[in-house]
Formats: sequence, structure tokens, C-alpha cells
Amino acid sequence: MTLVRSALSFLRRIPPLVALLAGTAVLYLWGLSVSGWANPYYAAAAQAGATSWRAMFFGAFDPAGSITVDKPPLALWPMALSVRLFGLSSWSILVPQALFGVATVAVLHAGLRRATGSAGAALLGGVVLALTPVAVLMFRFNNPDALLVLLLVGAAVATLRAVDDDRPVRWLVLAGTLLGLAFLTKMLQAFLVLPALVVAYLWFARRPWRTRLAHVGAAAAATLVAGSWWILAVTLWPAADRPFIGGSQRNSVLELVLGYNGVGRLTGVQTGAVSGPSGWGQTSLWRLLDAGTGGQIAWLIPAAVVLGVLGWRRLRTEDSLAARRGRAALVLWGLWGLTTFLTFSLMGGIFHDYYTIALAPAVASLVAIGAHAVWQVRDTAAGRRGLLGALGATLAMAVVVLVPQRGWAPWAGALLAAVVLLGAVAAWRVVRARRHAVPIGIGFASAALATGLMGPAAYSVATVAEPHTGAVPHAGPERPGPRAYGIPVTEQHPSVGDLLNSSVSSPRLTALLTRDADRFTWVAAVTGANSAAGFQLATGHSVMPLGGFNGTDPTPTLARFRALVQEQRVHWFLAGGGELVDGEDGEQIEELTRTGSADSEQIERWVARHFRPLVVQGITLYDLTRTPRATRAAPAALSLRPGTGSTAR
Repeated sequence: MTLVRSALSFLRRIPPLVALLAGTAVLYLWGLSVSGWANPYYAAAAQAGATSWRAMFFGAFDPAGSITVDKPPLALWPMALSVRLFGLSSWSILVPQALFGVATVAVLHAGLRRATGSAGAALLGGVVLALTPVAVLMFRFNNPDALLVLLLVGAAVATLRAVDDDRPVRWLVLAGTLLGLAFLTKMLQAFLVLPALVVAYLWFARRPWRTRLAHVGAAAAATLVAGSWWILAVTLWPAADRPFIGGSQRNSVLELVLGYNGVGRLTGVQTGAVSGPSGWGQTSLWRLLDAGTGGQIAWLIPAAVVLGVLGWRRLRTEDSLAARRGRAALVLWGLWGLTTFLTFSLMGGIFHDYYTIALAPAVASLVAIGAHAVWQVRDTAAGRRGLLGALGATLAMAVVVLVPQRGWAPWAGALLAAVVLLGAVAAWRVVRARRHAVPIGIGFASAALATGLMGPAAYSVATVAEPHTGAVPHAGPERPGPRAYGIPVTEQHPSVGDLLNSSVSSPRLTALLTRDADRFTWVAAVTGANSAAGFQLATGHSVMPLGGFNGTDPTPTLARFRALVQEQRVHWFLAGGGELVDGEDGEQIEELTRTGSADSEQIERWVARHFRPLVVQGITLYDLTRTPRATRAAPAALSLRPGTGSTAR
């Protein structure tokens, strides 16, 4: 007992922020290597950047620099530097993402502490963000979203600081710079929060309108400089001396910005990508609130709406500095959440569940600020109704998410209902005796916290316990039913991979690919970057991804590839890359549509006509250094044919 009391005494002396950040670090770092390379596409690009400074600057997929990834390179640079310092491993790839997560929680905590003046509200917001399942997933994964969210949260907190600071320009320039760097992380998605930042400052800064507009102009200039320098450098760089711009059809970074990673994401008209028979889901206002996507982010969205509205009503008539800060924060995070929610719900282009991490800071902030404001009037009937409404909305959302997962946690629904009942009794019980007010308030607060965090916490633990690999990760427990394409499957045997899942090498295959590797620029070529990634990571040498991520970029052309083969710069060709298979039985999905170049298909046909196949552990290879055989009849057409449709990634 003495030991227990000593431990409890020690824990009570730990500052809440230290406990929050330490707990977040443990959650995000625990068993991190279970996911291996996570997304091998970006892991291979980090490997390339660690090998070649030139590849790192351009964000090239391979050290030889045949093509870039289909995003700007900023998110790759921390990983590449980590690999340079510590060597290539799962930890060197993924630890930077976990540290971004801890930093995001710290920055949001600081912003909420200033907006509310309450350490408790700041702690609540930090806990909600840290335990959001999609945040746990992406801060343990190497997609660009981890760095994107950190930069956007920093821009938001800096904007709120500028609202009432004596020297607002420096904070707005900082916000603009961070927003520009976010643009260099994931392009136009960064600007979804721009209306929220501009409106919050213009509305709440107590300065003449002309001055406010000039301040916003300074922030815009900072955004332009921070977000355009790399694009300008790449645009001016001679195309023959740099990698092809992945995701574009004309080797243009501006096309990538405005098309594949820009307007095309909203309209669904994107040249150069692939989709399966189900497309990217039905667009509707309920898209983020169903059982699948809702489990990533939606647990507290209804509560955030209720508490945000009630918090605004509570603060709108006050003229104190604290109330003004609270109103500005509610407007900023509310517009952030509304814009992002509507965009993700209604966009006709590529949408994946993990995109919803961009909503997590807004949800956490609205819950924290609104709960703090409403808690101040908890002794009134209106306050109790509001708190109970938020509690009921949370329960309803939890039921929507958990009912389809009855086989995973059959006890969750009953436990949540019991907790809500206790909270309701505490909220509505009218006790005049002053000595009972405190325990009832504590009882309600405990019930509300348990209700709001029980589901996300359980999903977060399930996320940490499972490996997540491939291009389309998903938080929470394994979803029931057949696996859809794009859900990664751990394979123990060699595989050439497919459109969304990486290749798997073996010692025998790796030894074959690396034989005389120093004689060649590329030890192998294969259609699609995911099909190339696993082999590049295994061999440590450049593997050429024909056609980029989707196999639809026009690089290299057939003429260029034939010239490279003639120059003895490519050793092996691996057949079967760039397809898409069902993760359950390995059968190829036939109903695919593709837009963009067919150069990679032409190259594969040419290789099959002119070189003899070699089958190694079920994988068909062609030795391109052997004398080509006589031309024979072309093989049957590949299943991926040019057509129309939406896009992949």
C-alpha cells in the first residue's frame, strides 16, 4: 500500500501537459515497427532521398530519379534525413510521423489554453485529438497527412494569436508561412482551412478594416513565397535534367497542382489514374457519418456541433478578452470543420477514409471550447439541457459506428448506454443542498468523458495493435466481410504487388535482382510504383516504376525505354505490375477504368514479344541484357485498358 500511495502521489505531481504528451508519445510509438514500411511508396522515396540529394530535392521515387512521387516533397524530407542519420528501417521511416503527432497535440493544447484560459479545456482538447482513431493511424503512418495537420494547426494557432496581439503581423506571417509549407506537403488540400483563417482574423481583430486587409495581404505574401519556391525551381529547371513529375501527363508541376491534386479531386475528372468498379463511394452529407468512415473521425462530430453552437450562444454577448478569444476560436475551428466536412462529403474525385484526419483538430477544439463555455452554466436548466444533448448525440453516433461491429465488441453498446444513463441522472437531478452539487457535477463530467472517449479509445487501441500497410490504411478493428481492393494483406511469399499494395521480395529474388547491380542504372523495371517499391526497398537499388503510381504517366515512352535497354541501363523487367487484385483470394479485378497514357502497357507488350520469360518463385521476369528473340505474336491484351472513369489516389 505504501508503494501504491507513493506512486499516486508522484502521478499527482506530474504536470497535466507533461502527462498528456508522454501518453501521446507512448500511444504513437508503441510497437511502431509492426507496420513495417507502412506505405512502401513513400518509404521507397525516402530511401531514394537518403541515397541522393538530387532525388531528395525533387521528391523522386528512385535514387536514379526517373520520376517523382505524385505529391510535393516536403513530407519526404524528414523521413529521408532520418534514414540518412539512422539507416533504413521501419523506425527511421515512422518515428518522424509520431513526433509530428506529439507536436500537433502540444500546439493545439497551447492554442486552446489561450483561447479558453482553462487548463482543463486545453487538456480535454488534447486528449480528444490524441485519441481520435484516424489521428492515431496517420501519426503512425508515413503518408503526408501527419506533417500536413501539424502545419495547419500551427497556422490556426498563430492566426488566433494575431487577433489580439500587439504585433499581429509577425503572427500572421508565421501563419502564412506554415500554410505555404502545408501546400508543399499536400498541395490544394492545405487551402481548405484558408477561409477559416481569413474570416477569423478579419472578423475579430480590433483594428481598422484597411489595416486588417493589409495584414492579411502580408500573410498571403508569406504563403505565396513559402508555397511556391519549390514549384518555381522545378518549373524553371530543364526538364531533361530532372525527374518526370509524377501524376502529370505533360511533365508539369503546375498541372499536378491544378489537376490531379487540385480541381480534379473535387470534380472527379482527373487524367492519369485508375479506379475499380465501386469508384470512390457515394457522395452525400452522410458520407463521413457511416459505420466505416465514422469510426475514423465521427465519434464526437455531433457533440462538437452541439457544444460549438451552445458555446457561441454563451460567449456572444460578453465583451471580455477571454470571451473575444473564445468567439474567435469557435469561428475559426467551426469554419475549418464545416469547410472540410462539406468538401470530403461532396467531392467527386478520390476520397479515402484517412483524409478525415484533417477534421480531427476542429472536432477536438469545438468540443473543448464549447464544453468549457457550457460548463460555466451547468447549474441552469439550459446548461443541463445542452450538456445532456451533447451526451445523447455522442451516444447516437457511437451506436451508428458500433452496431455493425457487434462481433468485435458486443459489450460496448450496453456499457455506453449505462454510462449515459448515469450522466443523465446527474445532469437533471435538482439538488438544493450545496454539499451535493460538486459530486453530481463530477459524476456528470466523468460520465460525459467516458461516453465521448470510450469508443475512440477502443478503436485507437485496436489501431495500435494491428499492422497497417499499403496505400489505403484504415483505423480501428478489422472490418468484417470480404476484403475490398486496396486493403493490404500481409504476404509471406514473393509477389509483384498491385496498384495499391507493394511488392514482396525474397532472398532468392533479391539476390537475382542485385546480381551485377553496379553495372546498371536500374536493376529492374515494373509497371506501377507500388509494384516497384518493395523490390527497391529490398535491394537498395533503383527500380524504375513505369508510368508512376498508377502506371498511367507517359514516362518512359516506349522509344525511351528501348533506348535504355539498348544502352544496357536496365537489367530486369518484372511482369504483372500495376494490376489490382482482391485482397481475399488474390483474383484480379477485371472491371477497372483508366485514363492517361498507355506507354507502360506498350512497354510490357514489347518486352513480352522480344525477350524470353524466366519464372522465379511464381514471378515472371525478363532479362533485358539478353539478345532479343525474334518477334512473335502479341500476347493477349492486359486487363487494364485505357478508358474513362475516376482515379486512384
